[in-house]
Amino acid sequence: MRRLTKSIAAVFLAVSLTIMGMVGYYDAVLPDTYYLSDGSRATVNCLFDITIESSDVAVAASTCDSVTEEIEAEIKLFGVIPVKNAKIVHADAKMLIPGGSPVGVKLLTEGVMVVKTAEVTDGVSPALEAGICSGDNIISANGEELNSSSRLSEIIEQSQGEPITFVIMRNGRSFETTVTPVYSENDGAYKAGLWIRDSTAGVGTLTFIDPETGIFGALGHPISDSDTMTTLPLGSGEIVDVVITGYDKGERGCPGELYGTFVSGLASGTIELNCEQGIFGQVTYPSRQQAIPIAFKSEVKAGPATILTTIDGSTPEEFEIEIERVTLSSTSKSKNIVIKVTDPELLELTGGIIQGMSGSPIIQDGKLVGAVTHVFVSDPTHGYGIFIENMLEATDIITDENLAA
Repeated sequence: MRRLTKSIAAVFLAVSLTIMGMVGYYDAVLPDTYYLSDGSRATVNCLFDITIESSDVAVAASTCDSVTEEIEAEIKLFGVIPVKNAKIVHADAKMLIPGGSPVGVKLLTEGVMVVKTAEVTDGVSPALEAGICSGDNIISANGEELNSSSRLSEIIEQSQGEPITFVIMRNGRSFETTVTPVYSENDGAYKAGLWIRDSTAGVGTLTFIDPETGIFGALGHPISDSDTMTTLPLGSGEIVDVVITGYDKGERGCPGELYGTFVSGLASGTIELNCEQGIFGQVTYPSRQQAIPIAFKSEVKAGPATILTTIDGSTPEEFEIEIERVTLSSTSKSKNIVIKVTDPELLELTGGIIQGMSGSPIIQDGKLVGAVTHVFVSDPTHGYGIFIENMLEATDIITDENLAA
């Protein structure tokens, strides 16, 4: 009997610790605010049953007949065990025009970005000695604001070895440092030991256009420097129309890629923000396509869906996918959904997701769920997607009511 009692106690302790662990985990990763278009209860698509429902206190305290904009709610494990307090925001779903068309992206950095530092002569790197690191952004040199790599090279070469005062931006903070160029016998000029970059260009996919404001979103991830993997600081940028002319099929260990030709030098939109959730800006000319409602993250579920993307020409096509996993973690802005391409035609042609499809809209139950952001290098049939709600948070246009305010 004593042995049975100990066994029961051990099992009870193990279960209790497991539940406490799950509660602690979900308390840490689940968001504090949820948007719902109707109702005061939602079931979150997690590994275990998680529900969000308005608390009795919040409902009892309401004495008006109108819909409450924000109400207190509680997140529960298995619908019973309290996890954390939260807020439910009642809102009409924003109406957006889904994209899927290819866009050419041109971006000029704010200042010039340091790709890496190097020695000019044996053991001597003026930039490194001045405390400059890869990923830094040089805003000005001797008081002159920089907008091109070539101009900075001229300033350094014309310095005749005299110190140059740089203003550097690093992780959102600026500071001054002094660089003293040295003469390079190999190049026959003064050098600072800097590899720098001031622009980038490529092909991506348009995610949405707001028919009321002309705001667009694309990519679902930032434009980053290929060497330093840091988000490029935006000086100015634009999107242009593109015609897809070909692609490399994706294979395990080797992601494919779309190739396109910029249609003209005329911009179809200006880029005003480059951030973790994508690029955003204003379109030059309006779209007459039909808008559809967005799906709030609490509405997204595992199951069939489609993507809109372009693999030939400039007209988007719809392809079947499966949403395999949804992650509501508040720590991730751009890897919220795991998708699998199931469309036989797309699998045959491209092998699944390839580079250039970033930003392709994900549609589920007639709603704009989010956008494709990444392909799994080990398996091009799989990739990540971002919630459209997360993309809209970057532009402060989650709902029509927010926009009107």
